[in-house]
Amino acid sequence: MARPGAAAGSGAAARPRRTEAWLLAAAFGVFVLGMCTAGWQTAGAVPDRLPLYAALFGASALAAHLAVRFLAPFADPLLLPLAVLLTGTGLTMIWGLGGPEGHGEAWRQLMWAVIGTAGCLAVLLAVAHPRRLQRYPYLLAVGGLVLLLLPMVPGLGIELYGARRWVAVSGYTVQPSEFAKLPLIVFLAAYLGQKREVLAAAGRQITVRGVKVFSLPRMRHLGPMTVAWGFAILVLVGTKDLGTSLLLYLVFLAMLYAATGRKSWVGIGLVMFAGGAAAAWWLFPHVRQRVDIWLNAFDPEVYNAAQGGSYQLVQGLYALAEGGLTGTGFGAGRAGEIFAADSDLILVSIGEKLGLTGLMAVLVLLLLLVERAARTALDAREVFTKLLVTGFAMLFAFQVFVVAGGVTRLIPLTGMTTPFLAAGGSSLVSSWLVIGLWLRVSDACRRPPPDPVAGPGQEATELIALPARTDGVSPSTGATPRR
Repeated sequence: MARPGAAAGSGAAARPRRTEAWLLAAAFGVFVLGMCTAGWQTAGAVPDRLPLYAALFGASALAAHLAVRFLAPFADPLLLPLAVLLTGTGLTMIWGLGGPEGHGEAWRQLMWAVIGTAGCLAVLLAVAHPRRLQRYPYLLAVGGLVLLLLPMVPGLGIELYGARRWVAVSGYTVQPSEFAKLPLIVFLAAYLGQKREVLAAAGRQITVRGVKVFSLPRMRHLGPMTVAWGFAILVLVGTKDLGTSLLLYLVFLAMLYAATGRKSWVGIGLVMFAGGAAAAWWLFPHVRQRVDIWLNAFDPEVYNAAQGGSYQLVQGLYALAEGGLTGTGFGAGRAGEIFAADSDLILVSIGEKLGLTGLMAVLVLLLLLVERAARTALDAREVFTKLLVTGFAMLFAFQVFVVAGGVTRLIPLTGMTTPFLAAGGSSLVSSWLVIGLWLRVSDACRRPPPDPVAGPGQEATELIALPARTDGVSPSTGATPRR
């Protein structure tokens, strides 16, 4: 006889997987339609390699769906389709920007997408219980620091486009900072989960006319903040990577606030980072150059600079303006001629080719992905998993903010990639690894509790409600209640 709890659990798991399958089919259809449109607008015909692209992309999405069905059956049904849809959109844009002859970058991106999906499956297999990751916080921290500082090693790291973020391996370049974010966030989730009560302890209160504004933390608890600030400044100075430095520090502040609920930590952290960034601007030329491009982008001297001028930024602004509301399509526009149009400026390319409508649709998809992760964090039963998912959600949110803010001159342009959309294997694979962790945590949050009646190796006992008696005697004890 089948257990009632097991039957109910299998039915509850089947419903989200059916929803996921239909959404994956829709995402795959959008990818095929987009590739056909790009082919007709650039070459007047459907791409010759479309069947191969569709077969590989569809097979990787199907493999991911089957893996989730068996390994994480209760996971959020929107996470995987959103990741597939965003990856397909990025692949279509990269193919369309390559022109009729130059589609090698799109093929490499497809290979990275397949590898990223395989990495997601590996995470599902290896991390059966996400809470166990908190057992190795300092080992993960050391691993993340080593990855982040690898480009600073002489003879191994290389400097490209004014930043030292890459490592050359057998003719290929890898960006270790994209992978370093993962173990560092796991470490922060474990550390802040253990120390949250200490860090939340209130110190001196700041009041205005008798009204409490915020409470300063105790000075002896500023150690973690100081270490994180010093490390962010070290990354900024050593690798000349303003984007990674800002991103990691913002994620740290967001996780610290999520763990303690103290606004004063955020205020102190922002003041410290502003002071460190001002000192870096005063001391280091490459930081001054970034700020000068941001503030004086249309200045002729800055625009016509031989190296590191504002030409890229200004051309991106013109491309966004040309896109208008509905876009220029793949056969027109200037985005394909801008440097890094398929990587750092992928949002500019989307805004020009698909217009404001398409750009807003892509941003809404990214926002929805972050929202589903935030919902998973709210549903998590343990502090560590709450902070873990919150950290990765903030990572994606701040990453999109840094990219979008840079290309629109809201903040200095930093050369960071957009999750799932930008060309580059390091960013795409690391994003898919995060999806694997999210699926695991979501499955653990949504999985129904085990049957409390059945013990290990025992069959569940079905509870039968006893009918109410009409003679005033309790059916369970046989006693007559007092009047």
